[in-house]
Amino acid sequence: MKVSLFITCLIDTFQPNVGKSTVEILEHLGCEVSFPTSQVCCGQPAYNSGYVGEAKQAAKNMIQTFEDAEYIVTPSGSCAAMFHEYPHIFKGDFQWEERARRLAEKTYELTQFIVEVLKVTDVGARLKGKATYHTSCHMTRLLGVKEAPFTLLSNVKELEVEHLPNAQNCCGFGGTFSVKMMPISEQMVDEKVESVEQTGADYLISADCGCLMNIGGRIERLGKSARVLHIAEVLNSR
Repeated sequence: MKVSLFITCLIDTFQPNVGKSTVEILEHLGCEVSFPTSQVCCGQPAYNSGYVGEAKQAAKNMIQTFEDAEYIVTPSGSCAAMFHEYPHIFKGDFQWEERARRLAEKTYELTQFIVEVLKVTDVGARLKGKATYHTSCHMTRLLGVKEAPFTLLSNVKELEVEHLPNAQNCCGFGGTFSVKMMPISEQMVDEKVESVEQTGADYLISADCGCLMNIGGRIERLGKSARVLHIAEVLNSR
C-alpha cells in the first residue's frame, strides 16, 4: 500500500522525531511511504484567522502536491481536518471543489488510517508506565476520530492508560487563539495540566503536536513531572 506523508509545519519545525516515528510505524506495517517535497502549510492558521483568500492559495498547492497520492496520512488530527475542510472552502468553484473532495476522501490521521484502513489494532508497541490521553478538539469534533487512539493504546504492552478528567475540554491552544487570547488560554491550559496531575500519569499522550506543545510547555514551566509524547512515538516504542 502506497502512502504519501503529510508531515505538517509543527512536526517539520519542532518535533521531527514524530515524523520519523510515523514513517517507521507505517513501514513496519507494510506501507511504502513517500514524501512530496512541494508540501507546505495546509492554510489552517490563515483560515482560522479569517484570511480565506490566503488559505485558498495554500490549499491549492496542497491539492496539487497530493493529487496523485493513493492515501495521504498525517500524524495530526487537526491538519487532517483542514484537508477535509477544503471542499467547503472551494464550494461553488467548479475547478477546485471536486479536486478538493477527492483529496479529502483519501486523507487520514495516523491512528485512523492504522485502525480503519489497515485494520490493525496492535502494532506491537511496548512502553512501561502509566499514561493519560488528551483528545484534541479538531481531531474529535471536526475529523470525528475518537476511538482509534484508545484502541491502539489499549494494546501497548506494559502501558496503563488512565482516564483524563475533563477530557472533553480544550487545552487552550487553538492555533492563533493562544496568541490572541493569551490570558484565557493560560487558564485553560492550567486546568488541563491540573487534570493530568490528578491521574498520576508518567506520560501525557496526544495525536496533535499543537496541543502537546502548549500543554508540554506549561508542564515544564510549572515544574511538573509528566513527560509529553505524541502517539506516534508511543506506537513506535519497542
